[in-house]
Amino acid sequence: MNKGKYTYVWVSLIILIFGIIFIPRIVNRIKEGAVVKSDRIHLKTEELPLSYITLNGKNRRVPEFNLLNQDSLLITNKDYEGKVYIVEFFFTSCPSICPIMSKNLVELQGDFAEFENFGIASISINPEYDTPIVLKEYAEKYGINDIDWHLLTGDREEIYDLANIGFNIFAAAAPEVAGGFEHSGLFALVDKEGFIRSRLDDFGNPIIYYRGAITPEQGKNEEGETEQISILKEDIKKLLEE
Repeated sequence: MNKGKYTYVWVSLIILIFGIIFIPRIVNRIKEGAVVKSDRIHLKTEELPLSYITLNGKNRRVPEFNLLNQDSLLITNKDYEGKVYIVEFFFTSCPSICPIMSKNLVELQGDFAEFENFGIASISINPEYDTPIVLKEYAEKYGINDIDWHLLTGDREEIYDLANIGFNIFAAAAPEVAGGFEHSGLFALVDKEGFIRSRLDDFGNPIIYYRGAITPEQGKNEEGETEQISILKEDIKKLLEE
């Protein structure tokens, strides 16, 4: 038998051994879904640092703003420097999701009452109606008493640019719907340096914003979306400890 034939025999033997040993294992892994699972990023996201939200390769900061709060004081993004805070867009006469959002934020206010470096910015998308006086009454109605929770009003164009362009959180006038406005009900989480942050989903992508219009008690909404106040609470703690 010449050298070429020996080589052929050995290659065939190696292929046979590989098939006997490894192919059954591969088949079993496919049946068990292990191959699919290993292709995905299965991470314990609650144990990872929160992600930065990027745009054109840069970490996104909170845009600058200058608005009046419920005490008619001028509040800017600089007033939140060194604080972990939540930004939401709402309006006091909202008949649908805003009361749920406010309830969730009041709960977070209580959970983090001992932290001087925690705050909330609630920005009205109906500034013509939501004057400082109206915002003050709303604060009293819901038990909003944290000195770093500002209910904000001001120039309509500035607010809509802030929502739709600055944060990319949808808000719009909509006369055809109850209340006259539409908005997403999302909460943005901001770190002490003014960067927008979020946790990663099961595939390693940032969730970007947190659903604010579902309570932990509800668990899910009619669309089957799960509440995210519980994970938001965990992520606030994480940023406070950074």
